[in-house]
Amino acid sequence: MSLKITDDCINCDVCEPECPNGAISQGEEIYVIDPKLCTECVGHYDEPQCQQVCPVDCIPLDETNVETKDQLMQKYLIITAKA
Repeated sequence: MSLKITDDCINCDVCEPECPNGAISQGEEIYVIDPKLCTECVGHYDEPQCQQVCPVDCIPLDETNVETKDQLMQKYLIITAKA
């Protein structure tokens, strides 16, 4: 499943450059994650990099966008083929 950024976000800007898929961008009030681009870093890293650098721990799994590791890998393959 993809990740999401909660309202606890402090707009510190450390997560956005860490995303290898470009899934994180500045929203109207806080940063947001595009679920179509988020692979939880599957294919790139062992752990989601945005979660690793977030100082307020505001990037949980998005329960509304459930995907298996295999589905995330397929999404990664599609995204990287376009790059």
